Amino acid sequence: MTIPTTTLGKTGPTVSVLGLGCMGMSGTYGRSDDEESIRTVRAALDTGITLLDTGDFYGSGHNEQLLATALRGRNREDYQLSVKFGGLRDPDGGFVGFDARPAAVGNFLAYSLNRLGVEHIDVYRPGRLDPDVPIEDTIAAIATQVERGRVRHIGLSEVGSQTIRRAAAVHPISDVQIEYSLLSRGIEDGVLDTCRELGIGITAYGVLSRGLIGAPRQQYEPGDHRASWPRFQGDNLDRNLALVAGLGPVAARHGITVAQLAIAWVAAQGSDIVPLVGMRTVSRIRPAVEALAVTLTAEDLADIDRALPAGAAAGARYPQALMSGLDSERRD
Repeated sequence: MTIPTTTLGKTGPTVSVLGLGCMGMSGTYGRSDDEESIRTVRAALDTGITLLDTGDFYGSGHNEQLLATALRGRNREDYQLSVKFGGLRDPDGGFVGFDARPAAVGNFLAYSLNRLGVEHIDVYRPGRLDPDVPIEDTIAAIATQVERGRVRHIGLSEVGSQTIRRAAAVHPISDVQIEYSLLSRGIEDGVLDTCRELGIGITAYGVLSRGLIGAPRQQYEPGDHRASWPRFQGDNLDRNLALVAGLGPVAARHGITVAQLAIAWVAAQGSDIVPLVGMRTVSRIRPAVEALAVTLTAEDLADIDRALPAGAAAGARYPQALMSGLDSERRD
């Protein structure tokens, strides 16, 4: 099938209506295969997925280097790079803070351009709000790079309505990247309305809730961060898997998997929302793309809400130390 395109918000780039999330290719979910990851990126592009999402802190630069290899020889205008910056990591891979100072913006950007082997980034965004730096200062620093041609559009990630408004007052914002899935519907409490009011798109990550939706129960190997996340532990895991199992009858009605249903549900929430699906193997591309062709009826949506109501998930989406730093979790 041909993958349609859309514009991120009023001012953003034209992208495929499904994006490839690349984080899992660089260790977050345990071991990964670089060669298979490279094949996956190339296969995604050949299928018509043009939006590639990464972060300079994914594997401490590994992910950007991986993409550079996968993209070698490709026409630069045939794909869009969304890059998050600012996460500080130690040699053991742990997160030790966040830096979005204006001086740091140029530093991080220089490294990303070099690792990716490109002259510009399509959407550049702080990966989190730096509590010690006014968002206006960070956005103004990125805007300078827009003027210089090194960045084309500015995005945000995991921020609340107040921060979105303050950022948009400095420079047009193409989209807010934020977790959104059947198990994580927090953006419905204000962020989504704010973005729509301001003409800002949504790139939704965690569409499959990091494997809670559509993947079998599994033992997590060393290096897989999910082992320490609340939704994957004890009674929380049992509760969440039971909720997901309740989606089975709706998926069966359409002859699709529960994972495909979850992708179709996010896509059905509005044309201004682009699902980012994390894929590490070529075999996952076709099912994700086929989910875009699923049309959910009002009856389907009602049955989904009954099986998995908003707020029903057990456990926070991140450990408390990470949750406490999420501006998107503030309720203004």
